[in-house]
Amino acid sequence: MIVEESDDVAVVTLNRPGVLNALDTALLRELEAAFASLDARAVVLTGAGRAFCAGADLKERHGMDEAAWRAHHEVLERAFASVREHAAPTVAAVEGYALAGGLELAVSCDLVIGGADALFGLPEVTRGIIPGGGGTQILPRLMGRSRAKDIVLTGRRIDARTAERYGLVARVVPPGLARQVAIALAREIASNAPLAVRAAKRAIDDGAGRPLAEGLRIELDAYWTCIESADRHEGTRAFVEGREPRFEGR
Repeated sequence: MIVEESDDVAVVTLNRPGVLNALDTALLRELEAAFASLDARAVVLTGAGRAFCAGADLKERHGMDEAAWRAHHEVLERAFASVREHAAPTVAAVEGYALAGGLELAVSCDLVIGGADALFGLPEVTRGIIPGGGGTQILPRLMGRSRAKDIVLTGRRIDARTAERYGLVARVVPPGLARQVAIALAREIASNAPLAVRAAKRAIDDGAGRPLAEGLRIELDAYWTCIESADRHEGTRAFVEGREPRFEGR
């Protein structure tokens, strides 16, 4: 795992390129630790080499009894939760393969930037299991139940343009530029008021799938947390004075 921090943006890189960044227990523990320690305003998650992540390390899993498999999966669950529940916005930069747990890890982020030659898929049913890192729950929320079932029940792969059309990918960029574009997007997000950005993320996530009236209450609760912040006063003052605001996250 490689963690770099600069200009309020952290870049976390899965660093097992020789096995397409397959998720073994050690890498999952590193992923959880990295996200637990980050204090950046925005985070980019990417993979070294020619893939984002090809999923769980099946060579490590081969021969595991049920107890060992459960223990390994608990590590995976904690690692993925650390990404999904991170307070700051997260952007996945996907080049090459994002398959099985790799796709589930990508969509655990708030936004996905995909290289035009990236491939996405959940092939678990072709190996006798089902997605267990959030795929059966996150995909229907992103692309609807029918499209999610098409992907999950067939195990087929889709290209980046299809993934964008389905709502899984936010932006498709030329091959090799996903990391660069994701970092630029993260910096754009990080330039805004940190408390407001986190409150907006929280309102969107907490309100998803709820009745509109309940969602609006969640939005207002998040809204009022911003009003007495120093950043809100700075934003208004900067507008009146005709300058760029200097947000401090308080």
